[in-house]
Amino acid sequence: MKIFNSLEEIDNQIDETVVALGNFDGVHKGHQEIIARTVKIAEAAGCRSAVFTFSNHPKNLLAGGIEVKNILYPEEKAAIIAKLGVDYMFNIPFDESILTMDPIDFIDKLLLETFHMRQSYCGFNYHFGYKAKGDVEILMKEGMKKGFGIHIQEPYQIDGELVSSTFIRSLIQDGRVDQCMKYMGRLYSIGGEVVVGNKLGRTIGFPTSNIMIDETMVTPPNGVYVTYCTYNGIRYPSITNVGVKPTIGSYKKNVETHIFNFDKELYGKNIRVEFLEKTRDERKFDSVEDLSRQITDDCITARSYHRQNAGKEKIR
Repeated sequence: MKIFNSLEEIDNQIDETVVALGNFDGVHKGHQEIIARTVKIAEAAGCRSAVFTFSNHPKNLLAGGIEVKNILYPEEKAAIIAKLGVDYMFNIPFDESILTMDPIDFIDKLLLETFHMRQSYCGFNYHFGYKAKGDVEILMKEGMKKGFGIHIQEPYQIDGELVSSTFIRSLIQDGRVDQCMKYMGRLYSIGGEVVVGNKLGRTIGFPTSNIMIDETMVTPPNGVYVTYCTYNGIRYPSITNVGVKPTIGSYKKNVETHIFNFDKELYGKNIRVEFLEKTRDERKFDSVEDLSRQITDDCITARSYHRQNAGKEKIR
């Protein structure tokens, strides 16, 4: 898959395209359906398949708006889209020029002239252009005038629940990480470089690997979670605390993972933590000894979960 990170990078040598339109910020199952169908239509039409998305969330450019946290890191988003068989990814910054663009200019100058779009696929609630005045009705009308095809995906539901990035964020922020596989097609995860912690875990028999929270990413609430930890391509059963360590001091929120049956030093290394289920809230204990006893119980619970559910997250 060829990725274009600016409009200036796109030259006139790209082929005619069938374009999936949307922000695709979570690439959840609804998004995957749109993209997969786009690829099939492009193959049948003899065109290249493309995804048009933004490198930043459009709502974060609007004055007075609440910051929208990212579900995926940029490289994750690109990798997931590439695996769906897409030829081009137009990963364009959402800036003032696009924010204020007339919907018809959006179609003419971006979709048709720049992306060489011959057909498109989008969700029923896709909006574009100045003040989001562009919608699927305008796309259909312009398509009939200018000879490009439009395919629209109706609301994508699973067990009666509309699948959306907003809904995915709510699952993560509420700690309902056990439901992410059902709607995303993969486990919710956090990745990063392991940093030096307070090393208390090592002194009480539970060495941990710490990742600092990326403030631009959506994160689960403070608590203890059954997890997997991937390092160097190998996936290990683990248990993770998300929080501020209230028993031992005042710390910034971070992700602290204990990997079972693992003794390698990971400082400076990159790991990825996948969240399976929340087991309890983070709380302050009366002493380090009480905390240590609770961690022992937490580990027993997590090990039991791993034994009973090994592999099941792949088929939920």
